[in-house]
Amino acid sequence: MLTIPGPTTRFCDGVPRRSFLKIGGLALGGASLTEILRAEAVVGREKSEKSIIMILLPGGPPHLDMFDMKPDAPAEIRGEFQPIASRVPGIDVCELMPRTASMMDKLAVVRSLYGGLNDHNLHQCLTGWESHPQQGDSVARSGFPPGGWPSFGAAVSKLLGPRHAGIPPFVSLSPPNAESTTRASLNQPGFLGIGHAGFEPNRRKRNDVVYKSGVSKGQLRRDAESAADIVLRGISLDRLGDRRRLLTSFDRLRRRIDASGVMEGMDAITLQALGILTSGRLAKALAWQEEEGSLCRRYGIPDSAVPVLGGSELVKQFLVARRLVQAGARCVTLAFSQWPLERMSRGGFNWDWHSENFKNARDTLPMLDIGLSALIEDLAAHGMLEDVSVVMWGEFGRTPKINSTAGRDHWPQAGSVVLAGGGMRVGQVVGSTNRLGEYPQDRPVHFRDVFATLYHQLGINASHTTLSDLRGRPHPLVDGRSPIRELI
Repeated sequence: MLTIPGPTTRFCDGVPRRSFLKIGGLALGGASLTEILRAEAVVGREKSEKSIIMILLPGGPPHLDMFDMKPDAPAEIRGEFQPIASRVPGIDVCELMPRTASMMDKLAVVRSLYGGLNDHNLHQCLTGWESHPQQGDSVARSGFPPGGWPSFGAAVSKLLGPRHAGIPPFVSLSPPNAESTTRASLNQPGFLGIGHAGFEPNRRKRNDVVYKSGVSKGQLRRDAESAADIVLRGISLDRLGDRRRLLTSFDRLRRRIDASGVMEGMDAITLQALGILTSGRLAKALAWQEEEGSLCRRYGIPDSAVPVLGGSELVKQFLVARRLVQAGARCVTLAFSQWPLERMSRGGFNWDWHSENFKNARDTLPMLDIGLSALIEDLAAHGMLEDVSVVMWGEFGRTPKINSTAGRDHWPQAGSVVLAGGGMRVGQVVGSTNRLGEYPQDRPVHFRDVFATLYHQLGINASHTTLSDLRGRPHPLVDGRSPIRELI
C-alpha cells in the first residue's frame, strides 16, 4: 500500500483525521516517472461515458415494507405501514418514503426478483453468481472458478478500463469493518486480479472494532490512520500538482524499493496509482465538503460531520458517489444502513431485522428516502441521469409473515430491486409477487437479468462477452441471461 499524507480534516466516516490516498500494490521497478507518465497516456479507453452506482442494503431489506406492500393481506402479513400514492398512478410505496414517491417517474421497481440464497452475503449482488469460496462465516458454495467471481465493478474495469487516468474505473465506498456485515468485499476483483479491485478510500486495517464496547474517539482516530506499507514522504495532497517535487520523491522511493527487492516490474496498479497522484482528480472528487451547505443538507448531511450513533453518517456516500462518477469513475459501490454499518450484536446497524422490524424501518427508511431521492435529483440537476444507472438492492427479501418479536426473517424466495437513470425506461413496475408477497407471480427476474441490463446500459453485450479465469478458461458474464426488456 502507498499512503500520501494530507491535512487534518473530517471525511466521510466523520472522524477527524489526516486525509490521505492509499494505493495498493505499487510496483515501480526500474521505470522512471517520465516513462510511466508516457505509458499512462495510452492506458485510458474512452469506450463509454456511462457509469453505474450500486447501492447495497446488507442484511436483507423488507420488500413488503418498502416497494411491494400488501395492504389487503392479513394483518400478520401487511404490517404496520400504509402505502402512499407515488407520482406515477398505480405505483404505491411505503409511507416512510415520501420523497421517493414524489420521483417515481424517475425510478423503476422490479418486484419479482428471485434466485437469492439464505445466506447473509452480498456476493450475489456484487457478482451475480451464487457460488463463492468461504467468506467470513458465509460457507463456501461450490461452482466458482479459480480465483473466484469478479464483482461487477471489476468486470467493468477489465472490459472498459479507466475513463480518466486520475480516477480508478472502480471505486468502493465500503465503510470500515464492512466485511463483518457484507461478507463479500465490496471491491472484490475475483479471478481478474488485484489490478481490477475497487479503490477503497475509506478503508483501514483494523477490522474488529466493537462499537458498543466503549471504544474511545482517540482509538477510532488512531485506527483510521493505521500506517500503510509505504509512505511517500515530502508530498502532500496539496502539492501533487508540482511534478518536479513529485519526480524527486518518486526517484527516492524507486531506489528504496529496488534496494529492498520487494517489487519488480510495472503493472496496471502502477499506472492507476500514478495517474491518481499526478492529477489530484480523485482527491477533489472525494472532497464532498466543497459542496454548498444547502446541497449537503438536501442529502441529509448535518452541518456537523461528527457521526452520531444511528445517525445519517452513511448518507454522505450518496453525495460522494455522484462526485466520483462525475469525475470519471465507471462503477461506484456503497453500502447503506444506519451508522455504523456493523452487526447488531456488536452495537451496529444493518437490515437484518429479525425483531423490531417496524421500529428499525421508522429509523432507517426516512434516511434512505432522503439519500436516494437526493442522489437522483442531483444527477438530474447535473445532466448526468441519462448516463448514470443506479441500482439498489440487498441479498434477499424478508418473510411475509411477521414473527413473534415483530420482526421479519430471511426470505430468499422473493425480493425487490430499484433501478434508475442510465437511459432506462423508468416510471414503471416490472413483475409482481403473489398476494402475500411470497414468490414471483409473473415476470420473474433473476439477479443476472439485472446484471445483463446494467451491462447493456454500459454498451456491453453481456451474452456475447466472456472473461478468462486464472487458468485461461473463458466464463460468460451472465450465463445466457438477458436484459430486462421492459427497461431497455
